[in-house]
Amino acid sequence: MIPAAVDYLRAETLDEALAALEQPEAKALAGGQSLISVLKLRVVRPSVLVDLGDLDFRGIALDGELHIGALAVWRELTEAPELRRPALAAIEECASGIGDLQVRNRGTVGGSLAHADPASDFPAVAIALGAHFVVRSTQGERTVLASGFFHGPFLTALAPNELLTGVVVPVPPPGSGSAYVSVEHPASGFALAGAAAVAYPDGARSLALTGIAGAPVALTLPDDLEAGLAEIDVFGDSFASEEYRRHLAAVVARRALSLAETRREEDERWTA
Repeated sequence: MIPAAVDYLRAETLDEALAALEQPEAKALAGGQSLISVLKLRVVRPSVLVDLGDLDFRGIALDGELHIGALAVWRELTEAPELRRPALAAIEECASGIGDLQVRNRGTVGGSLAHADPASDFPAVAIALGAHFVVRSTQGERTVLASGFFHGPFLTALAPNELLTGVVVPVPPPGSGSAYVSVEHPASGFALAGAAAVAYPDGARSLALTGIAGAPVALTLPDDLEAGLAEIDVFGDSFASEEYRRHLAAVVARRALSLAETRREEDERWTA
């Protein structure tokens, strides 16, 4: 398929990008790994395509909190020395399994989060780690907790004229561990069920699931995993039935929690 005709602007500054997004039906272009496909199918027909490629929302920095630029690509997360701590291992573990080499070199963190595919991997990691997202518009800046950002399939808390510019992750205390485990669809690579878990030194745990419902789901203290899963409105489709997805969710959740606990002990040695 060939995309419909569209005006194109490669923004040189954030202000220029935000002003362009004030136009009705404007659409931001980051890495394009999700957007280009729906443009070609004409599922999306924006009035203007605002290319963010020249904006400086890249890189990873650690200064008490972990800051990930929205235009950082997945490959950066797989190589960042800041993510070698067992407490943050879920981020690298998730990023290394996204797409293929080409997708990891071009796909952006912010673009994927804003796209909000219900089978996307990283939202579960962001929720489990208690991240928040920095959002900008011509009216100013605000932050949105990852746990409140995803409203449904391809639906988020972003207004049409807003951009997600960064992800901020509170660094878990020493003696914490995290993990991400998924079962992928063999053709698409998207998660049929994925789980991100964090184990803290005081015994607290957090868990978030993806791929099983219209939006990622958080289970704060999954002491009774089956009871928690029973309350989730799990969907089924031609790839996996509701019953099978619920079963997979329990499997990946247990594996992620176990691995996070193992890494908690490794993190104690790492930070000693």
